[in-house]
Amino acid sequence: MAKITVAKELCKACELCIDVCPKHLIQKGKELNKTGNHYAEQINESECTGCRLCGIMCPDLAIEV
Repeated sequence: MAKITVAKELCKACELCIDVCPKHLIQKGKELNKTGNHYAEQINESECTGCRLCGIMCPDLAIEV
């Protein structure tokens, strides 16, 4: 079980983290950040293996595992 933390204001909703997650545990959130983007959110935290691919793929370093 691992938890990701998304720096909401850094996320530009590029969806690279969503595409790279092998367990499909990241989705676009319902709320907007200050730049008008639906930032990434983790779902089913208990299923996350902590592979860190989402953080590695993020071009803005907005994700920390």
